Parts: sequence; C-alpha cells; structure tokens
Amino acid sequence: MSTGGVASSGVAAQSARGDVRNIGRSRGLAGAIRLDGGPVGILLVHGLGGTPVELRFLAQQLNREGFTVHCPLLAGHGGSDLLLNTTTWHDWYASVVEAHEALASECEVVLVGGISAGAMLSLHLAADRPDRVDGLMLLSPTFWPNGWAIPGSLQLFRLVRQRWFADLFSFNVRQPFGIKDERTRRFVLESLMRDGRDMRDVFGRRGGTLFEFRRMVSAGLKLLGRIRQPALVIHSREDDQSDLSSALTLQRRLAGPVDALILDDCYHMIVLDRQRGRVAERVTAFAKAMGEAALARLPASVPAAAEDSETSAKA
Repeated sequence: MSTGGVASSGVAAQSARGDVRNIGRSRGLAGAIRLDGGPVGILLVHGLGGTPVELRFLAQQLNREGFTVHCPLLAGHGGSDLLLNTTTWHDWYASVVEAHEALASECEVVLVGGISAGAMLSLHLAADRPDRVDGLMLLSPTFWPNGWAIPGSLQLFRLVRQRWFADLFSFNVRQPFGIKDERTRRFVLESLMRDGRDMRDVFGRRGGTLFEFRRMVSAGLKLLGRIRQPALVIHSREDDQSDLSSALTLQRRLAGPVDALILDDCYHMIVLDRQRGRVAERVTAFAKAMGEAALARLPASVPAAAEDSETSAKA
C-alpha cells in the first residue's frame, strides 16, 4: 500500500521552495505534471491514493538534465477515498496508457517508472508495449502492503475473493506514513492541516481499492518473464509499507538486465525521504544511459534538403 496521499500534500506544500516554472516549460494537464525537455521522455506514475506532486522533486531533477517528464493523475485519484473506490485497476492502467501515447507522440524515446503501485503499473505497460518502452525505473515496488508498519490483520484480507465483500472493509495508513525523517513527516502533516484536507481521504484505503490493487499485482506477476527491457529497482531495506522481498523477486524474475539499489536510511517514500537526492542521482544516471543507447539505435533520418535533391534528380 502506498502512502502516496501523504506524499502528495507534502510535496505540494514544498513546491514553493522550487518553482516548477523555472524548470523547462510546465503544462497543466488535469492534475498532471508536465515538464518539456528533449527527445527522451520519462513517464512517472504515482502511488495508490497519491497524486503526481509526490514525484515533483524527481521530475524536476530529471527535467534539469534535459528530459521531457510527464506525471499523469490516475483515474479516481486526487479526490476522496470513496471516489477512488469506484474505480478499478483497469481504469488506473488506462490513464497510464493514455499518458504514454501522448508522450510517445512527442518524444523519440520513452522510459517509464513509478513508485509503489505506480511501479506495478509500469511493469504492465512494459509487457504490453515492449517496442515502445525503452527502460524501467521501479521505485519501492509493492506486491502487497507487508512492511513492518502494516498491521498483521491486513494479511487476512488476502483471503477475500469477492469485490462486494471487500467493499465492507476499510483501512488506514498509520505512522510513520512512509517517511523516516521526522522533520519532513511533521512538515507533511502540518501542511495537511493547513490545507484542510480530510484525513480519511489522505490516509484511508477502502477494501475495494485494495482488492483492485491485489488483482493488478496478481496479473502483473504473470508478465515478469516477458519483460526484457533494462530495469532499475530502488528499494529501502527499512521500508515500512513494502517488504524488500518485492525488489528481490523482480531481480530474479524479470527477463531483462536489472540494476538494483538498496537504501538504508529511508522508508517507503524514497522520493521524499532522507535519501531522495541519491534516488534522483541514480535514476538520472540510468535514464541518461538508457536514453543515449535507445537514441543510438534509431535509424538515421535523412535531412530535408537531401530528400528534396533526390526528388528533383528523379524528376
């Protein structure tokens, strides 16, 4: 389970510290973050219950290095937990596909990544579009909420087999909310109170939402052997929401090369916590290497002047 809702408000408040308008050209796309850059595009997907602003810091760092970055708002997200519970994982995935179509229409190369549930959606996209996704960045990948801060009772929910029955349950994310750094966590909570955001919408997860998340992961695990794109996996050893075993499983079962970084001083929200700078550096280095390699594989374009000369000669 992602603490994306917590992260979204926290980063929104922090955005005043780094005006996105000074980084590339930002376009407002119905709650999305879009930063225009060069021919290599990066699609970043937020976590379950979160919004794109939880990825703002990483998006800015990548855009500073010349990448075009798009962080879409997934269907049902950005509002109440009740609204989120009316959607399915296919709705969330449709948002990712639509965003990928838009980015691929403007960029020659597209890399895809996400945090927590966003990482799982990225895997689906890579499997479905092997020739249109050139690399993967999987941050705090989550197969199920099984970190040390998750109540053991939630594991019993895995026995639920019907959506209507799942809708009878509800759960709350609890301390430390995926953030190890106390100052950052306090800043997040204070910003939530100032914004007047309903705590249920931020920390609540209804059973139907978790049921859909489980279905999405179950379908995704069957695809791992088909995914051959190079992947970067970053996970914290101390992740409070998702056990490190998720990252280890990806290392073993993905069919392509996997580069892994295990962090030791943060919790689940690695894009916000103490080692966010290290995460940004590693993701940027990976994106540069993958982008350059993919661009080098593209067929050389014929200059327009040469095409005109050839046409005239034939005439």
